[in-house]
Amino acid sequence: MANVSKLKRNTLGVPPPMEEASTNLHAPEAVPAVHVSPAGSVPIPRMDGRSARRTNRTLQFATRVRPEWDAELRALAQRDGLLLVEVLERALELYKKQAASR
Repeated sequence: MANVSKLKRNTLGVPPPMEEASTNLHAPEAVPAVHVSPAGSVPIPRMDGRSARRTNRTLQFATRVRPEWDAELRALAQRDGLLLVEVLERALELYKKQAASR
């Protein structure tokens, strides 16, 4: 049997009084699922990524865009019931057609 009598106990010291304790237990647990634009005036609702359907797309594509462009792209995708990548794929197809007709 192990000898536990030599284990140190209570090495953290005396806890702070309740007046000095943090109030973070009263804060909300999760951040709301709304992204606010840099101007702070227009809330941009975000779709939960877990609800997106499986598309067999495996390569990640990331870039930086203006908040207004992001909001417009997301609004178009939501309006038409498309994924963001589907809107971008359609935009690329239209761009290629336009470039070929020059």
